[in-house]
Amino acid sequence: MYYSEIYTNISNGDKMLITLIRTIILYVFVILAVRVMGKRQLSDLQPSELVVTLLIADLASLPMENTEKPLISGILPTLILVSCEIIVSIFMMKNSRFRKLICGSPVMVIEDGKILRDKMSSLRITTEDLCVQLRQLGVFSIEDIEYCIVETNGKLSVLQKPEKRNPTAEDMNIKINDDGLEVVVINDGEFLESSMNINNTNINEIRDIINKENIELKDIFIMTYNKRGDYNIIKK
Repeated sequence: MYYSEIYTNISNGDKMLITLIRTIILYVFVILAVRVMGKRQLSDLQPSELVVTLLIADLASLPMENTEKPLISGILPTLILVSCEIIVSIFMMKNSRFRKLICGSPVMVIEDGKILRDKMSSLRITTEDLCVQLRQLGVFSIEDIEYCIVETNGKLSVLQKPEKRNPTAEDMNIKINDDGLEVVVINDGEFLESSMNINNTNINEIRDIINKENIELKDIFIMTYNKRGDYNIIKK
C-alpha cells in the first residue's frame, strides 16, 4: 500500500511536469502562429482572421487538457489554419471580389445627418448601439454628421459636416514647424536602437547627451528624443 501511494505520487508528478512542458510549448507556438498572421488587434480583425484566432485557441487547449493526446494533434491543425489564413490573405490582396466575399463591404448608415434605416436593419445594428459608438468617437449629435460608415471590421468612420469640424492650421494660415516624432530611445536603462533609427540618431549622440547631463545609463527610466534634438529624461 505504501509503495503504491509513492508510485501514484510520482506518476502524478510526472503528469504535471508533462502538462507544464506541453503548455509552455503550445503557448510559444500559438504566439508565433498569431505573430505570423499579423499585428492586428482583436477589434481590427477581419472575419476570417477572427475565426482562425478562435480555432487556434481551441485547438491548442485540447493537448493541454488531455496529456494522452499527442502534441502534434494541436500543432498540425494550427499550422494548417495559419497556412490557410495566409493564402486567403494573399487572394484578398489580389482579388477585390474575393475580399468582398470574405470580408464584406463598408456600409453607410448616416448621410447628411439622417439615419439610413434600411442599412441599419441589414446590419442588425440598433440606434442605441450606434449612438454609443458615436459618443466614443466624440460625436454627440447625429445632425452634425455628414457621413457615417460601418467598416468591415465593425468600427465606425465618421465625417462631420464642414461647420462642425475642428479648424486645421492650414485653415487658419498658421505655419507649424515639424518637430518630428518623439520616440523613446532609452527604456529602463537600455538603449533602443530601433527607435533611434526613426529620428536618424545613434547611441553615441544619446550617450553624449546623458554624459552632459551627468547621469548614469542605469539610472534612467525613460528618455525621449525628437529630430530637432529636444529630449526629456525621467530618472528611476
